[in-house]
Amino acid sequence: MEFLKNHIAPVRRSLLSVPADNKRALEKAPGLDCDGVIYDLEDSVAPEKKAEARDNLANAFSQQCQSQQERIVRINPLESGFGEDDLKLVAQILPDAVALPKVEHADEIAAVGDMLTRFAPARSIALWAMIETPKGVLNAASIAVAENGPKCLVVGSNDLRKETGVLPQPGRAYLVPWLMQIVLAGRAHGVDVIDSVFNDFKDDAGFAAECAQGRAMGFSGKMLIHPAQIDIANRHFGPDPQAIAQAEAIVSAFERPEAQGLNVINLDGKMIERLHFEEAKTLLAQAAMIFARKKSQ
Repeated sequence: MEFLKNHIAPVRRSLLSVPADNKRALEKAPGLDCDGVIYDLEDSVAPEKKAEARDNLANAFSQQCQSQQERIVRINPLESGFGEDDLKLVAQILPDAVALPKVEHADEIAAVGDMLTRFAPARSIALWAMIETPKGVLNAASIAVAENGPKCLVVGSNDLRKETGVLPQPGRAYLVPWLMQIVLAGRAHGVDVIDSVFNDFKDDAGFAAECAQGRAMGFSGKMLIHPAQIDIANRHFGPDPQAIAQAEAIVSAFERPEAQGLNVINLDGKMIERLHFEEAKTLLAQAAMIFARKKSQ
């Protein structure tokens, strides 16, 4: 379908976090069915292993063929003493994006963007912002429109709970208002928003329930801690067959000659607006991307 070319939207159902000091995990990651990999140099890597982790990541990227996964490197904060070396590595290996941890102010995005431009002037590398603190939540809207603005906001609820004293509970009732605030900030400025990790990778039912909740809240996908979570996240955040069939019907109806110039049409007894037409085209474009990647694996 010709219209798909103009409605390419990122598919970010499943983003697996991989510690860069784990060589076996680095080797396995490119063959997994996740939409993206977040190569972590920060929380999951002990201070004494930071240099080793950077070397591991450089070697992994040099050995990988071109990947259909989105590749993101989560760096350490600049003030940690490790962040600048992390960005020098980023300029060498050229991932798709850099994830900044614990972002609280828009100027942090600008500072990293400026430094990255100095290290890699010939390549534009996207920035992602991890929202993991109370200040980050309160400033999510200004972070979303920062200079060199982020392409994604990623929620870090473990740190957010630690900073606020909110206890981990099924359903995340006391976190939901803050999560929705982050979703709203991202959607208001055209930025994808990724839900936080679910810590018990053996609890499939609990993870599936949180994926369903996150999808209903408007998240684009979920950050994962284990490959066992990939299929469940893909299923919940991806378009299901019924949604695809409905989208195809909407596109077909709006493309009929008699629908040209109309903003509202009647489809099987339901009033469908042109905004639903645009949503349907985006969904079909995402479904086509998912199918193409599976076919090439």
